[in-house]
Amino acid sequence: MKGKPTERAGYHHGGLPAALTAAAIELLDERGMEHVTVREVARRAGVSPGAPFRHFADRQALLTAVADRILADFGEWQLGMVADAEGSVMRAFGLGFVRFAIRYPRRFELIKTRVFGDSQPPELRRRLSDIERVLTGIILTDQKAGVLRPGDPAIVGLAGQAIVYGLSQMIVDGYLPPDRAEQLAEEVLDTFGLGIANSPGRTGP
Repeated sequence: MKGKPTERAGYHHGGLPAALTAAAIELLDERGMEHVTVREVARRAGVSPGAPFRHFADRQALLTAVADRILADFGEWQLGMVADAEGSVMRAFGLGFVRFAIRYPRRFELIKTRVFGDSQPPELRRRLSDIERVLTGIILTDQKAGVLRPGDPAIVGLAGQAIVYGLSQMIVDGYLPPDRAEQLAEEVLDTFGLGIANSPGRTGP
């Protein structure tokens, strides 16, 4: 008689949530958010169907944990983009957002449901605050360097987010041709940048 799946070594010491999250991201990338179920994630992680419920109340709680992990990875991705930036750091940050959506469209779709809605899970607020703080710092850095004209960083950031979110959604929806998506994104970001760039000799808004 076939027995129940046994939990992998080390999971009893706090490793199970991370293993389940990793399995869920793998499944998300392969098949999309609608196919990420607690049962299938447990099977992939090599644990019993009931094991995940010791850490996640339901499927939505698991997806929120996945979103938190993806946001953490996205933050590292963005830091890598801005570290190599030449010219506007904000442009590099925005292009990094679009490139992430191009490379991980299904992760972008999950993040959209958790971040760009009428409410955000409280579990994600610290992570989102960290990203917002980084973006504000980037805008202030560009303004101090004279790359961007003076202005409220919150409004500049919101405008930038609207552009990159819209571009990313158009790419994921297939509205922009995949083979030209990144090139078009760069051109749109450059056009947007002309509206907020600091002209030589300009000292005020």
